[in-house]
Amino acid sequence: MAETGAAARAVDQDRLWQRHVEMARTGATPRGGVNRQALSAEDAAARNLLAGWAQRRGFSVSTDSIGNLFVRRAGSDPTASPVLSGSHMDSQPTGGRFDGMYGVLAAFEALEALEDAGITTRRPIEAVAWTNEEGSRFQPGAMGSGVFAGQYPLADMLQVKDWKGVALGDALAETLRAAPAPARSGCGFGLAGYVEAHIEQGPRLENERRTIGVVTGIQGSRRYIVEIEGEEAHAGTTPRAARKDCFAAATRIAAAMYAATTDADDTLRFTIGRVEVGPGSPNTVPGRTSFTIDMRHPSDETLDRAERELGAIVAGHAAPCTAVIRRIVAVAPTAFDPTVIDLVRGTAAKLQLSNMDMPSGAGHDAMHIARLCPTGMIFVPCERGISHNEIENAAPADLAAGTRVLVEVLAHLANR
Repeated sequence: MAETGAAARAVDQDRLWQRHVEMARTGATPRGGVNRQALSAEDAAARNLLAGWAQRRGFSVSTDSIGNLFVRRAGSDPTASPVLSGSHMDSQPTGGRFDGMYGVLAAFEALEALEDAGITTRRPIEAVAWTNEEGSRFQPGAMGSGVFAGQYPLADMLQVKDWKGVALGDALAETLRAAPAPARSGCGFGLAGYVEAHIEQGPRLENERRTIGVVTGIQGSRRYIVEIEGEEAHAGTTPRAARKDCFAAATRIAAAMYAATTDADDTLRFTIGRVEVGPGSPNTVPGRTSFTIDMRHPSDETLDRAERELGAIVAGHAAPCTAVIRRIVAVAPTAFDPTVIDLVRGTAAKLQLSNMDMPSGAGHDAMHIARLCPTGMIFVPCERGISHNEIENAAPADLAAGTRVLVEVLAHLANR
């Protein structure tokens, strides 16, 4: 077994940063961000780039039935279950360069650092790029990890359609034609552990001047779609009293929902992120409106209570239109494995990196994998806590620091 810190010292900060620079060219936007949505041409380009780097290092590459991409560094025991690390490469339509991608590239840098240091682990270690974590094109998000963990049926997910009516199965087939990789049978396999590195996507680490976030768990999240049916009418001739204006109903419902989900300690998170109004003509009273809801809290009981309130608001504020609210996904709060939490915390301390315990307000693929094996997460700061934004930024030194903790944790887990 290698001495403590040998793997961390082999992490190459400049190489890791250059990997981010090169990846940011796939789907680059004029404002310096990325638009690399799941199973798009840009996603395929990112997959090819990662696979090319892996093959040049002698690592094996494979993909499973939902398109999760795996890069494997073999261990001394080929029968041992692997340790896994990674995140996602898909982005929001106006996303940043580090959300998700840092976790993939940190995992890959960990493989490279172990290789450079000549360290042999008993178990294989694999880096993974999960399919469709963001959920901006296909819902639900964290789909690849959810299918892997058995949370979502593969057949159902392949039939999901994006906002333009494209089926995920068709988009996946096109992506795999553009970015071919050897197929793994089925979806899901035994794991000895999982650790995901990620930018914090919030301001706490920066405000507290800490380098490493030791993530203790992830708050629960739910997503909904509200659909309101009215009646199209002429904007110039139809009196307001005679209208079934579904957008007016939507604004009443939304306002009541915002009021009902405001809590004194500002813990419940409620967001309406997408609104569609049809037929979309300036001189036609709209006849159909839909909007999405993202709601999060550490307590399932609080989420249950808020969900009941949302249902009552839809029923009570839609008239003279009709409206329904449908739950799209519900993910329970996740508590990470105490052993992995302690290992991350202890490793950061040994490497003399300032750290703090913290929960994750955002959902991550780790919330599904935690149901399969000992799991944890490592956060690093991002500038002003800004994420899901083209100006998202992170310091090269912080990215490398998180990767140094990651590689030591992975090596420890892979030698258990």
